[in-house]
Formats: sequence, C-alpha cells, structure tokens
Amino acid sequence: MENNTITLEQIQNFEGNYPKQLWYLFLVEMWERFCFYGMRGVLAVFMVDQLGLVEGKANLQYGAVQAFVYAFTFIGGIFADKVLGFKKSLLFGGIVMILGNLLIAANPHDFFYYGITLSIIGTGFFKPNVSSMVGELYHENDGRRDAGYGLFYAGINIGGMLGGAIPIYLGKNYSWSLCFLSAAIVMIIGVATFLLTKKYLAPIGNSPLEKQTAKKRNLYEIAVYAGSIVIIPFVYIMVINSDYTEYFMYTIGILALVYFLYELIMIKESKQQLKLLAAFIFIFAYFMFMAISEQSGGSLSLFAKDNLSTKLLFFNIDPNVVNNSINSLYVIIFSPLVGFLWIYMAKRKIEPNTIIKFGLSFLLLAAGFFIFYAARFFVNKDGLSSLDVFALGYLLYTLGELCIGPIGMSVITKLSPKRLFGMMMGLWFLSSAFGQFAAGKLGAEMSDANTGTTLMSKLIAYTDGYYQLAIYAVIAGVVLIIAMPLIKKLMQEVK
Repeated sequence: MENNTITLEQIQNFEGNYPKQLWYLFLVEMWERFCFYGMRGVLAVFMVDQLGLVEGKANLQYGAVQAFVYAFTFIGGIFADKVLGFKKSLLFGGIVMILGNLLIAANPHDFFYYGITLSIIGTGFFKPNVSSMVGELYHENDGRRDAGYGLFYAGINIGGMLGGAIPIYLGKNYSWSLCFLSAAIVMIIGVATFLLTKKYLAPIGNSPLEKQTAKKRNLYEIAVYAGSIVIIPFVYIMVINSDYTEYFMYTIGILALVYFLYELIMIKESKQQLKLLAAFIFIFAYFMFMAISEQSGGSLSLFAKDNLSTKLLFFNIDPNVVNNSINSLYVIIFSPLVGFLWIYMAKRKIEPNTIIKFGLSFLLLAAGFFIFYAARFFVNKDGLSSLDVFALGYLLYTLGELCIGPIGMSVITKLSPKRLFGMMMGLWFLSSAFGQFAAGKLGAEMSDANTGTTLMSKLIAYTDGYYQLAIYAVIAGVVLIIAMPLIKKLMQEVK
C-alpha cells in the first residue's frame, strides 16, 4: 500500500500548525478518555450506593483502583518501548478494556471487580502510547510541539466531559449495565478509529524488535500477552484488598526509582543526566499536584452526591454530572485561551517559564480548594450547599491544571532522550498513580473525620479537609517558584 511508504521525515516536515496524524490520535484518545472518565466518575458512587461500602472505604478503594491504572501505565510503557511498540500495545490494551467493560455490563454487582481488573491492565497498555506517539510527530526542536500537546489535551477533555456525564447519568437514572455498556461501545469506536488510521503513522510506533527474526519477535510478544493474562488473579486480589495496594505501590515505587537511576547512570553524558534530573523534579511536582487535585473522583464525588443543591445558574442538574464533567468543559473552553495567552506573552518576551507555570498551577489549585472550603458558608434551608460556588472552585482548579498538564507532558519529552520516551512518560503516569493513591488516603481521612451522621457533619468534615489541601498547595507552589534558578540550571538550554 502506498501509504506505508510515508517516512518519518514527511510526517515531521508538515505544513501548518498541526500534523494530520495528530487529529487521528486525538480521536483515538478522545474515546479512550470517555471510557476512562466514565469509569472514574462512577467508581465511588457505585461502590457506596450499589456495593454498600462506607465512604472511607470507598475513597481508599477508589484511590487503589486509580493507582493501579496509572502504575500499570508505567509497566505498559516499558513493554511498549522494549517489545511491542506503541501500535501493538495500544491495540492489545484497547481490546482488554472493551472486555472489562462488557464483563461489568453483563452483571454490575457480581462482575464489578473482575471487570475493573481487566480495565486496569488494558489501560496500562493503552494509555502511555498515544501521548508518546504525539511526541514523535515532531522534530526534536520543533516549537509547535507545545501547541500539539495543547490540542491533544483538548481532545482528552472532550472525551472526559462526555464520559463524565453520560455513564453516571445512565447509571443513576436507568441502569448500571447501560452505564458500563456505554463505556465499552465508545472504546470499540476508539479501537476501530485506530485500526483505520494507523497506516498514516507509518514508522511511528512500530515494534522496536524489527531487526530480530520474526520467530524471535513473535515469541517475545506472545510472552507479554501471556504474562498479562497470568497476572489477572493477582491484580484482582490486590484491588479487592487495599492493604495489598500499599505493598504493591511501595514496591513498584522503589523499582521505578532504581530503574530510573540505572538509566541515568548508563547515559554517561553529564548534560543529559542533569536534564533527566530536571525532568524528575517536574514528575515529583506532578505527584504533589495529583495528590491534592484528584479528590474529584473520590471525596468531591461523594460530597457532590449528598451535600450540593441541584441548581446551577438557571438550570437543574445532577451535582455528580457537574463534578465529573465541568473540569473537562472548562479545559475545552480555556485551553485554547491559555495557549493564546502564552503565545501573546512569548511575543512580548514576558512568557513565564515552565517552572513558574508549575508554581502558578499550585497557587490556582489552592484557590480552587479554598472555594470548596467556602462552600460551608453557602448552605440553603435544606442543608445543601451551593452548586454555583462548587463550579467556581472547579474553574480555578482547572486553570491550575492547564498550567501543568499539557506543559508537563511536553517538557518531559523535551528533557528526555528519545529512547527513554516510554519510560519517562511511564514515570509521569506513575507519579500520577502515587498521587491518586495519596488522594484516596486523604479522602478517606476526611470521611473518617466525619463522626456524625448528618449532612452538616459531613459538610464540615469534607470542607475542613479541603482547607488543609489548599494550604499544602500554597506551600508547594511557593517552594517551586523559589527553587526556579536551581531547576533552570538543570534544564540548561531546554525552555
């Protein structure tokens, strides 16, 4: 087929603002994010309302599931780098995710944890690969890369917005089977989109073992697929018992650090070593950001379920739909505006550097959580707090996220040598896993602080927790801004 003759140079020397391959990857990732955010948005609510878990336990369980998803992304990234290549890894992950959702849809109560286990493994193989392939669409010094990740980030959030709203709406109002079936259907669309467009990616994402004999390559690939099936019972046991999650997380954390240090030492070139250390600081900052911000699927979801009125401006709307989707809606609206702001500032040579943007993200996140705390002062006669105030908190939270999410991914690919893209993207997602894990623990502490049984006691317990998180975010933001000269030295010529 003639399209297979597209070279990497032809892809990277594209005209205009975006390569056409970015739009295909955008669509694939959009449907996967629908599936992911759909699952994320229903986890805590489903576990409390349908499986009968107490809120503290549901928060821990939510944190454990999210942590596993991102931890497996790190493992999936390494297998994609070393064995499967991005394309095969993505296809395999997508199929496993579809099976997981179909399994839960068949019987939500009995098959929930089995389906979640498959979703965790599938997402691990799927998630890191699309973002790594986006990085490869650009030359190393192509200034359009940030804009590319910005557009890609908007795609993620269109999927996130639809996924946050539709499954929870179907689950709460119609049936939970329909909720999980909707996630499976969109994932099928995503995988089909990828199969139809992957020829345009040409060499990007091909197997790293292309120089090996076909027999040897097949053997390695089959071993990865078989290994993924063998670990299903182990993942299932760890998901059900959140104590095991701790052992798993600490083990993978130590192994990931050792592996990172090994690759760091093997580089031998001191300039590149310093850049990787800078990348590691950004990855650690992202962990801190996620630990605070990832209350959205846990404690904020449970807070929305019981403590918020259904009136948003002039509309009546389910607070859980707002909690799950408003962040993505804001990203879609403000992502291009923030992108234009950076371009406008860059032309006037006043654009803040990546480190300041990271610091700013924490200060905006803190402002968002101070507003979530302030929700306690806006209670109506039924004891419910204002959904408008809640939505305003999410606006500041989202602006903070826009200073870290797309820029973070871009800076990691700038600071890493190409052969370590998969590992470094994996570390980025692994830091997110630890953030989710910490977020679940923080959320559980808020639930446990609620010693009463009234809506008011719950409101006080949760908003107290949001006040604490706001303080942590302020401290993190200030420390980053003060440390700017040191981090800048490590980054060298990378902007």
